[in-house]
Amino acid sequence: MNHRSLRPAARYGVLPSAIAAALVSALVPAIAGAQEADASKNPTTLDRIEVTGSRIRQANLETSQPVVTMSRAEIQKQGFTSVADIVQNITATGSPAISRADALASGEDVGGQYVDLRNLGPQRTLVLIDGKRMGISSSGYSDLASIPSSIVERIEVLTDGASALYGSDAIAGVVNIITRKRFDGLEGSAYIGQYGQGDGNKEVYNFVIGQTGERGSVTLGAEYSKEDPVFARDRAFTRYPNGRAHPTPDLGGPGGSVRSNGWSGINQWGTLFDADGNAWTANRGTTDTSKLSNFHPTDGLTDQANANEQMYLSTGLERRSVFANAEFDITDNLRAKADVLYTDREATQQIAGYPFRSTGFSDRYAGDLRLKADSAFNPLGEDADFYRRGWEVPRQTKSELTTYRFSGGLEGSFELAGRTWDWDAGYLYNQNKGVKTGTGNLFLPNAEKALGPSFIDANGVARCGTAAAPIAGCLAWNPLLGPDVNGPGSLNNKDLQKFLYLPTHDTSTTKTEVYSLNLSGTLATLPAGDLGLAVGYEHRKESAHYSPDALLQSGLSTDLAGSETQGGYSLDEFYAELAVPVLSDVAFAKELSFNIAGRYSDYNTFGDTTNGKFSLKWKPFDDLLIRGTYATGFRAPTVADLYGGISESFDNYTDPCDSLFGSAVRNPQVAARCVSAVPANFRQVASGGKPATGPNAQSDNPFLSGSNSQLTPETSKSTSIGFVYSPSWFGGFDIGLDWWKIKIEDVIAAETVTSILNNCYVLGINSACNRFVRGDDGQVVGVTRNLINAGYQETAGYDLNLSYRLADTRFGNFSFNWKTTYVDYLEYKRDNESTTPVEQRTGWVADGLSNFRVRSNFNADWSWGDFGASWGIRYYGGLKEECAYDLDGGKECNNPNYRSSYKGAVPVREVGSNTFHDLQVRYNTPWNATVAIGANNVFDHVGQTMFSQPNSSFSYNGSFDIGRFVYMKYTQRF
Repeated sequence: MNHRSLRPAARYGVLPSAIAAALVSALVPAIAGAQEADASKNPTTLDRIEVTGSRIRQANLETSQPVVTMSRAEIQKQGFTSVADIVQNITATGSPAISRADALASGEDVGGQYVDLRNLGPQRTLVLIDGKRMGISSSGYSDLASIPSSIVERIEVLTDGASALYGSDAIAGVVNIITRKRFDGLEGSAYIGQYGQGDGNKEVYNFVIGQTGERGSVTLGAEYSKEDPVFARDRAFTRYPNGRAHPTPDLGGPGGSVRSNGWSGINQWGTLFDADGNAWTANRGTTDTSKLSNFHPTDGLTDQANANEQMYLSTGLERRSVFANAEFDITDNLRAKADVLYTDREATQQIAGYPFRSTGFSDRYAGDLRLKADSAFNPLGEDADFYRRGWEVPRQTKSELTTYRFSGGLEGSFELAGRTWDWDAGYLYNQNKGVKTGTGNLFLPNAEKALGPSFIDANGVARCGTAAAPIAGCLAWNPLLGPDVNGPGSLNNKDLQKFLYLPTHDTSTTKTEVYSLNLSGTLATLPAGDLGLAVGYEHRKESAHYSPDALLQSGLSTDLAGSETQGGYSLDEFYAELAVPVLSDVAFAKELSFNIAGRYSDYNTFGDTTNGKFSLKWKPFDDLLIRGTYATGFRAPTVADLYGGISESFDNYTDPCDSLFGSAVRNPQVAARCVSAVPANFRQVASGGKPATGPNAQSDNPFLSGSNSQLTPETSKSTSIGFVYSPSWFGGFDIGLDWWKIKIEDVIAAETVTSILNNCYVLGINSACNRFVRGDDGQVVGVTRNLINAGYQETAGYDLNLSYRLADTRFGNFSFNWKTTYVDYLEYKRDNESTTPVEQRTGWVADGLSNFRVRSNFNADWSWGDFGASWGIRYYGGLKEECAYDLDGGKECNNPNYRSSYKGAVPVREVGSNTFHDLQVRYNTPWNATVAIGANNVFDHVGQTMFSQPNSSFSYNGSFDIGRFVYMKYTQRF
């Protein structure tokens, strides 16, 4: 009998299995005896490994489940340097949950990069490192920005549900990052690039050093990367809020405004309303606003400000990482392994200075924020409301996340009843510690003091109070001055900025701990092959704490208020997997086998759940593989779902009662329901107090959202069937096609403001009309949304993979690969109301996400000796969106008569597909180095303006390239 030796085998990507503690205890004597006896045996050289999607180790890597694999060589031929960007380029991924163009995003997860398979949400995609879970945020997000690209050996993506094998969160699929191990030598690399506009500089430096000996190996590496931000003003397509075709309504200079008889909701800069209702704006350059003669009649164009001038189109990102792994063969059949990862990631966002409105905080602040009559800067002589954007102090958020990860354990093999079994026992600890620093928001009590009675002292300094009774430590603020002057009370005064703007510091900590035990091997040898078994046990603990700054919790800042999230849960899981060979080497069955897996999970929060999976593999003949799977899955509520604090957010929504673009314009029933709710010719007010220019506008009032400790898990069913054909008569050619379907029920979600309003006015559900509050002017001023289990999501489609590798030719080696994902449908039902229709999202922008029907990538590679080149094509299908307010006579609203089963008659704008081309050329030098020069989006393609702002804070899709990016990469090996 021969044993399989651990030492000569390079087991890349071994996934953790687990075994019940009682079973391990029973086998300890056999393990010890087998290890002693093995010293006299001759080990075989064939090793069995685990691949993503199965816990059973096997020599055959061809599986019954669809797995997309990207090797390190393939990754090196791309111009993308971060793991997140590499994974995002897979056609099965959806839009990024928080793209780097989403400057207005807020919360704990901002600054990270997340993968979203099938557009079902990043919390439904499980991310693994070497088969072990990544740490997650309180919302269940795994931050791929914390993984250095230099550590990656390959990436395996299982585009199929896998809860039976891996537990919660694997509804949409699994991304497994396999790291480099058993590395010999030294490798250093440098990457430098920038956009054709001369911005967005990116630099990455890393090294990997390792040594592999007779009994073990050690690998150590470090990486530093930095990406500079890109301003929206530096791209024509994001320079103006409504896109490049509509610049003038949003041009102008920022200033301040004042009025005497209440706030009118007009978003103007430097506007003064006299007793007759005339609007005036402080003259540019004036330093004295105490005289009305220094004001001019307000111009609706030039006296407005363009907030995009101060916003980042792409956030800055900086990362420092150190990683190491080691393994040591204690005996021929017992190995110790450990790996560690440390990453410090920092991301910076910037948006325009805060649009301060004196009446905007009545719901949270009891003080009086008007410019007082006794202010030295008030020309009216009476308390006055005003509007002023803090242009001199843009709002910035610096999100820092530090990751500490350790994984270690023992693994070995033994013989039992003449058969080889593999086992391992391990421990995983992952901690993410975050600090989010915010600047650019005003402290309301200090703002009230600065707007009160004031005077200008003999030194020309604006002070609070009166000359006879000055207020110590208080500086007066003149909100009517523009940023181009430095007169008394100017916001250009650094001391005044420190007085008004207090920084905030949010902190977060999440921890993941996993104890696992595994066993896998062969129960028996059947006529068709080995009957394989894997069983196991896993204990996991998750905890999270997110604490907004005390200032934010108090509600005394212009920033969004929030409260603490704190909690955790633990679980015990048992699983078993059985691989059953049925037929082998017979007519019409070169191979026929199936795989059965089941997992029992017991949570201390909601209780227990059991999930299973069945997979079939059939090879009628050598060239053809037919495969299929059916699985049930689940996603447990996260800490934020269960114990999240109440938080404020400025939601994007569409009011169906709006007289320009609401459903009431075309639906008489909706119009009738709106009559008693809003005034005639009602217009939805957007952020900044001005009328919304189109659907899905950001609210002018913050709304509340909270958690629900009574949530139960989401459940899912997934099915796939497909084939892989590799014709022997056409060497080097492969074609694979898989049909897939995923349905999630009891979805954990908060209804959007739009859906609540539609339920009331479009669908006539009376209970929904009690879930929001309108003010006297008809504006929605309050909505509270708690998480619920409701409705379902369902999606189905096809994955096509074509590849062809030519045999060696006199002109070099050529290879081609074409991957396409076609989404047949993506349905979403938000609630359990029987009268609520199903939303069809395929090909639409919905809730800020781009749901492309087709995504396709084509890659061609050529190599000839030491030279090589790669060409990549990335294709995104067209999209639909509800028409935005048209400023050009309706040309952009190109399908005004569209009818939706969800909203009825609704005008639609349709845009075409987008294609981006990438090029890289490379040379392997005689001194063992590789030099590569390339460009992503080589033709500098620009996507269309999308007014619904999918995945971004701009009228430009956040999934698309923002320019031609040129780079150089140098790798030296020793």
